[in-house]
Amino acid sequence: MQAQTLAISNQTILDKYTKIRLHSEHICKPLEIEDFVVQPIVDVSPPKWHLGHTTWFFETFILKPNYKDYQVFNDQYDFVFNSYYESLGARVVRTDRGNLSRPSVTDVYRYRAYVDQQMKAFLQNNSLSSELIELLQLGLNHEQQHQELLLSDIKYILGHNPLFPVYSVDTVFDQKSIQNNEFIKVESGIYEIGYQGEDFCFDNELGRHKVYLENFEIAKSPVTNAQYLEFIIDGGYSDFKYWHSEGWEWVKENAAKSPLYWHFIDQKWMNYTFAGLKEIDLNEPVCHINFYEASAFASWKGMRLPTEAEWEVASPNLNWGQRWEWTESAYLPYPGFKKAPGAIGEYNGKFMVSQMVLRGASVATPEGHSRATYRNFFHPRHQWQFMGIRLAK
Repeated sequence: MQAQTLAISNQTILDKYTKIRLHSEHICKPLEIEDFVVQPIVDVSPPKWHLGHTTWFFETFILKPNYKDYQVFNDQYDFVFNSYYESLGARVVRTDRGNLSRPSVTDVYRYRAYVDQQMKAFLQNNSLSSELIELLQLGLNHEQQHQELLLSDIKYILGHNPLFPVYSVDTVFDQKSIQNNEFIKVESGIYEIGYQGEDFCFDNELGRHKVYLENFEIAKSPVTNAQYLEFIIDGGYSDFKYWHSEGWEWVKENAAKSPLYWHFIDQKWMNYTFAGLKEIDLNEPVCHINFYEASAFASWKGMRLPTEAEWEVASPNLNWGQRWEWTESAYLPYPGFKKAPGAIGEYNGKFMVSQMVLRGASVATPEGHSRATYRNFFHPRHQWQFMGIRLAK
């Protein structure tokens, strides 16, 4: 994370804390109680667990070490809501998160209310060091990351229910982008990438450094459903020559024929959305595409995906923000990257292997949580995030 200035007041932090915490609960309002516990696959966590884990983060990293005489809500919650922090002890295996009928949803909301009350008292009655402000900012951004995961996981849970239930008809997540088939030309040269400024950023964005880029062109807009449908109709999922070897194995193992949530019903391509099953909108940016699919589509078009450096350099001239966009770049540390000591050092650095970088943001990204230097990362097989494609050549 990026060091903060001391100009941030306790009240400003409290206001931001309250707003972000309420938004997590707002996301869960349309759910039925049964929806809170479901875990269809290992990558998807039950909504109840997200609500508890983000609360555990503030209790564990802020209140317990810094608030004198703080009493934990339940000493067993360390085991239940720790995600991947090895240095903090044993935890529930990720695959078993959906097997926990207890704590109940009511208990988790009580836990949130208790910690929020304690955080309010703490922020109103204690001066904050720059280190503590930095940690609080990390906690708030961590919760915003889980808000996007919440939406992705809720969509997977409901989208794999054979009834295709509606999550919400009032919230618009899929919007038509400003389509432009233009390619932007960028001249070869030395450019700088990485975060620069005084506001928050994650540690993996730090280490602004120079990169040399050859001449390249990059699409101004992301690939649409209509463009991707052409790939499907042309037999893109049945021709090995477009796919990485690992990607082709994924196609065969999963009998893949279309993006996640697409269904061919009565001679029409339908798409599960938060408003239920709908005929695909040809003008929307294609979504829920993994790296294998993105690369295969680019190969079919005789093009490629941009590198993360190319994406960042060109970003001021791109239409971005509706889909996380796969890049050709492996998730690796920037020059000079150092993991923080202790559990916080496990936040990003330990995942710098077998992952690919995505850039931009998505329609599920919370307000104020996107920037051109943000480095998202997932394994090439993942589809369930709001992922799309931008072409380069």
